[in-house]
Amino acid sequence: MCRSIHTLHNFEPAATSDEVHAAALQYVRKIAGTTKPSKANQEAFDHAVAEIAHLTQHLLDDLVATTPPKNREEEAEKKRARAIASGRYAA
Repeated sequence: MCRSIHTLHNFEPAATSDEVHAAALQYVRKIAGTTKPSKANQEAFDHAVAEIAHLTQHLLDDLVATTPPKNREEEAEKKRARAIASGRYAA
């Protein structure tokens, strides 16, 4: 479930609100142990996602990087190359 959470700090361009929300959603899903809450838990689930996304954005805004930002496309290509080299995916 949490494999969808990616590092969001120190990238150019910066993480979008959609990426922050997606990471918060994956985190809450993992903690709750479900990908879709029941109707009885939907409000609590949605509230948790919103709060975590909000706090995550504050964290990203407050973090200080001592290295230059990474390029998203270059990092994605490195990740694909590692996956292919590991044999998990075909070339």
